[in-house]
Amino acid sequence: MFVTMRELAELVQGELVGDGDLRIQSARPVTDARDGDITFFEDERHLAKMYKCAASAALVPLNAPVNGKTLIKVKDPLTAFITVVQKLHPQAAPEFRGIHPSAYVAKSAQIAADVAIGPFVSIGEGCVVESGCQLHAGVVLGNHCRVGENTTLYPHVVLYDRCTVGKRVIIHANAVVGADGFGYRLVQGRHIKVPQLGNVEIADDVEIGACTTIDRGTFGPTRVGDGTKIDNLVMVGHNCQIGRHNMYVSQMGMAGSVSTGDYVVIAGQVGIAGHVHIGDRSQVGAKAGIHKDVPPDQRMLGAPATTDKEQLRIVMSLEKLPEIRRDIKKIKLHLGMVDTDH
Repeated sequence: MFVTMRELAELVQGELVGDGDLRIQSARPVTDARDGDITFFEDERHLAKMYKCAASAALVPLNAPVNGKTLIKVKDPLTAFITVVQKLHPQAAPEFRGIHPSAYVAKSAQIAADVAIGPFVSIGEGCVVESGCQLHAGVVLGNHCRVGENTTLYPHVVLYDRCTVGKRVIIHANAVVGADGFGYRLVQGRHIKVPQLGNVEIADDVEIGACTTIDRGTFGPTRVGDGTKIDNLVMVGHNCQIGRHNMYVSQMGMAGSVSTGDYVVIAGQVGIAGHVHIGDRSQVGAKAGIHKDVPPDQRMLGAPATTDKEQLRIVMSLEKLPEIRRDIKKIKLHLGMVDTDH
């Protein structure tokens, strides 16, 4: 399909600069863009590349300079580009609706009429699957699970018994929600399993990445708050209480009974010890180790983690260690002390 630049400017409510009749057939990032495409530049540092790229047009920030290329100036180029991509490359709605003949659905389960239940799905006793849900191939719902409206579970997602998922949730392939927490007691020299009797509650508008695991609580629920986004390969331990609109990057893990406030950001490969609380809007840098509570509005780095300012002082001190070592050797030589440091 072709769309004019004038139509795209109206679509994203941007300021058109240049040829409004220019026809655009595709939207691609700058590295792949060709003649007839529109691309975008979100960062002012990369605007120099705009005039060298092959794209016919671009979405740019409001303060971008004009240099001959047809532009649409917008406040948020990335969001505008997403809108253009959806216009030029619409994704077809799933053709299949209903329950695939190979799926197993327990007689006591309540399934809305307009769902899509794929091949080899298993839905246990007492489950509720609400309107607009898509359960892809191999999804397993244990007994008495609830899946809210317009939620998508991708292939081989597993919900253990009594887990609940809110509305408009996306859970990617091979994620496991509600497995037993890692709880044992040492009794007479043997590790005895502590029964995990709780469940997991996922609130609305959450997204959970592929191969992520969220363990059930020991007695009560493990909770994930509204709007939280969890990347691939994340581990959430039993009894954790995750706040609203958190962002967790891949390969991070939190031990049992961790709690977070709202708008917390945790980068990749962070490790969080059990029973720690991380306050609202705090950010934890990659590979940090959190072993004690973090107040609100902090930026934490390092292992063990400290504030970013303290971590900067530590790094600066480490860089000076060779110089300090040389100075110590000179002082010891001046004092006639034997230097045994080789």
